[in-house]
Amino acid sequence: MPAGPPYVSGLVAHARAERRVGVILVRLGGYAAGVFHGGVLVASKVGSRLVQGRTAAGGWSQQRFARRRRNQADQALDTAAETALRVLSPHLADLEAVVLGGDRRAVDALRADRRLAPLLALEAGPFLTVPDPKLAVLRDTPELFRAVRIRVVDPG
Repeated sequence: MPAGPPYVSGLVAHARAERRVGVILVRLGGYAAGVFHGGVLVASKVGSRLVQGRTAAGGWSQQRFARRRRNQADQALDTAAETALRVLSPHLADLEAVVLGGDRRAVDALRADRRLAPLLALEAGPFLTVPDPKLAVLRDTPELFRAVRIRVVDPG
């Protein structure tokens, strides 16, 4: 790449730097946690937990299903938090950022878990809107979190 003005060269060097980044993806019932060095996935774990869909039943059945669904969702989020801790914590000293993604409500519920505080202190954007957190989706996230958005404003 030809050398440009110092501000352009500096921006290019900054964007191309190989950083160690943690990724946590959560959707109700599915989760993925990974550590990337540049675009290479160096550690990961992906999984899912059953969370029942909503029901149209009424009365006592509806309340029972709602309780069951709430318990399943809580267990799924707890499993996601434990997985994130197990995968990312050994790399905590080397992580430059942690990027979150998936479903915003599920991620917001995960933020309440105090065990994740050291990891969430490194949170950086953008929030990754991704489909079900599977290994293929996790592997593709560097394209999203390493993307550089540039806005050119013509002062003239």
